[in-house]
Amino acid sequence: MADTDTVRRRKPESKTPPTNEPGHDTASATEDSDVEEIIRPGFPPHSESRNGGKKKKAPKRRIEDEDESNPWLLDILRVISFLFLASCGLSYLISNGESFFWGMSHPPNYLQLEWWKSQLRGPIYLTPAELAAFDGTDESKPIYLAINGTIYDVSANRRTYGPGGSYHVFAGIDASRAYVTGCFAEDRTPDMRGVEEMFLPLDDPAVDNKYWTPEELKQLKRKEMEEALKKVNDALKHWANFFGKSKKYRFVGYVKRDKDWLKKEPVPKLCEAAGRGRTPRSPPEEEKKKH
Repeated sequence: MADTDTVRRRKPESKTPPTNEPGHDTASATEDSDVEEIIRPGFPPHSESRNGGKKKKAPKRRIEDEDESNPWLLDILRVISFLFLASCGLSYLISNGESFFWGMSHPPNYLQLEWWKSQLRGPIYLTPAELAAFDGTDESKPIYLAINGTIYDVSANRRTYGPGGSYHVFAGIDASRAYVTGCFAEDRTPDMRGVEEMFLPLDDPAVDNKYWTPEELKQLKRKEMEEALKKVNDALKHWANFFGKSKKYRFVGYVKRDKDWLKKEPVPKLCEAAGRGRTPRSPPEEEKKKH
């Protein structure tokens, strides 16, 4: 049975007369003319004739030709352009819109060489005498200050903490007490004993004995002390967080002291400026009005 998917077509007989030249087989020529071509749908017998006798280039060859037409210099320029735009975008994101070209006044810690060095070596421990050498007088050294026993590098703000700066009194020392009392010259010490007094009311026997019994007054003073100590702790914590969370200043290490160093030091007196804000204890009626 004939295959329905194929069409048999007989080649037309050649009109060229047979030749009797030696070596030419007339019978084979006749047989060749009678050979049937098997043509499948979608595959024309003479694809070359449909393209004017020109053969199509293979896909692989066409790609190679196109690649050869693009100069290598253009590819390099494309890569450079991409890297430049990516760098600008990354700089803009990291600097929070400050710069497209990494010109940040305060680059993040991970972009600073000193930060990576400190991460590798870990925190350092300095005695008060050793810490004093980093007060900014030697420009070849960084400027350190300490608060609550923790040391920070504040070299990024040398104009403020260096010699002649408005906060130079804090450089090279742990002056935790001064941060709370505001007495920069007198309280350049980490000793916080007695600072709570600045938040305590003054005793006035005439008023105290009139409104409270001795037991009530004792409980009231205990409550006032708790509140005063909390205010001292909150004030010191505020400044410790200021340096600890700052993008400008870098954590360095800790101040090394003897465990019983406070026992060897006299209790500091409350500075005049801090004590000036104290007022007598208010009667209960006035306290209710305040709240």
